[in-house]
Amino acid sequence: MTSQSLAPAAATADAPRQASPWPTFWIASIAVFLVSIDSTVLFAAFGALRQAFPDATAADLSWVLNAYTVVYATMLIPAGGLADTYGRKRVFLAGATLFLAASAACGMAHSVAVLIAARVVQALGAALLTPASLSIILDAFPKEKRTVAVSLWGAVGGLAAAIGPSLGSSIVDSLGWPWAFYINLPVGAVSLWFGARRLREARGTGKKARVDLVGMLLLIVAVGAAAMAITQSESPHWSRLELAALGATSVIAIGAFIAWARSSTAPLVDLALFANRSYSAVNLATFVFGTAFAMMFFAFFAYLTGVWHYSLPAAGVAVTPGPLMVVPTAIASGRIAARLGHRPVLIAGSLVYALGGLWLLAVPGTEPAYLTHWLPALLLNGVGVGMVMPALAGAAVAGLPPTQYAVGSAVNQATRQLGSVLGVAVTVVFAGHAAPGRADFLPLYGMHIALALATGALSLAVRRRTA
Repeated sequence: MTSQSLAPAAATADAPRQASPWPTFWIASIAVFLVSIDSTVLFAAFGALRQAFPDATAADLSWVLNAYTVVYATMLIPAGGLADTYGRKRVFLAGATLFLAASAACGMAHSVAVLIAARVVQALGAALLTPASLSIILDAFPKEKRTVAVSLWGAVGGLAAAIGPSLGSSIVDSLGWPWAFYINLPVGAVSLWFGARRLREARGTGKKARVDLVGMLLLIVAVGAAAMAITQSESPHWSRLELAALGATSVIAIGAFIAWARSSTAPLVDLALFANRSYSAVNLATFVFGTAFAMMFFAFFAYLTGVWHYSLPAAGVAVTPGPLMVVPTAIASGRIAARLGHRPVLIAGSLVYALGGLWLLAVPGTEPAYLTHWLPALLLNGVGVGMVMPALAGAAVAGLPPTQYAVGSAVNQATRQLGSVLGVAVTVVFAGHAAPGRADFLPLYGMHIALALATGALSLAVRRRTA
């Protein structure tokens, strides 16, 4: 009788906190916004880092960027499992705390080695809080509103990743490179404070599962070796034989990871996830689109600074209209996806994104003509990203049971990060030299179009309706 009398009282006490899920959404999204910015912001600060650490080679400094991306992508999947197992609020707050502490350490670093180490810790914190944030949001919203919420969550991450270099260029130009990290502290502290007070705890499983350390190690080796081979493909410090050995190591580790996952009683990733045809197609499309997104975005800065000779802050301002299209487009397309499913949004968005690549291939020349030659491509690409990126995040979890929200989302986000590593590496190969010309960008724009169309083709396998 006592428990029965307490239950209504507890429900009543929780009612005000559960009246609106949007405070939960914004608490979780603020942290994800910072994480997404940090995945791209240092591309704008790279020149300042070279001046701050003149004794370091460009290859050394590249790992200030690559260490974050590689570790973040590698740890997203185990972090999703930790959130489902040990509590989403607990893991979210731990990740946010680690991320903020590492951000402070990055800003205070006096050597490249310390900066790289701090970036690794920062990536660990980012990996912990990202999948936990989405599962927290999914728990907070009723089923009929989850598609819109996930679309907006994806838009926040996409917008942050897109404006990272433009925001970073302004901050670094006016305050210096440490402020690319210090800016995280006050904003992240707000999310941490309100998260501790307002978020409710939830788990994906009823019991604590053991952590698959063998699976984690194999995944780290596989992803780390592949990323190293890609990012160092043009480095004079690595021979072709060494790069081939890295690639072979990655393939062997992937094979061992799959074999282990099939035989383990509690694998890091349940391969049954990929028995879902829609989920498998979404993840492949996410990898393809992540590659195209990184190619497009970093080629923007390379073209504007290398061919049109814009200053870095001017280039940052010039690319801003594209990212500004992401959030309103994501909100509108999220409502469409709630009624019609993710498939039509993904296909239409892929075609718009391909059209943006076609414009870049055919129109801009060597003489600056921003309003007529560049702005239309920015708007087309912004609309395409706003339609595709959030829809991929939503479609990835739409057919999964609640117990697999965090892991399923983590796999999808890690896939996008790996695509980004490939996209950056390809862009550097074609347009990363000191004085790129327009002809250097034509292969990139051709691949932009092909990858966008491939994303749309893969999206044909996505379920018509959300679950």
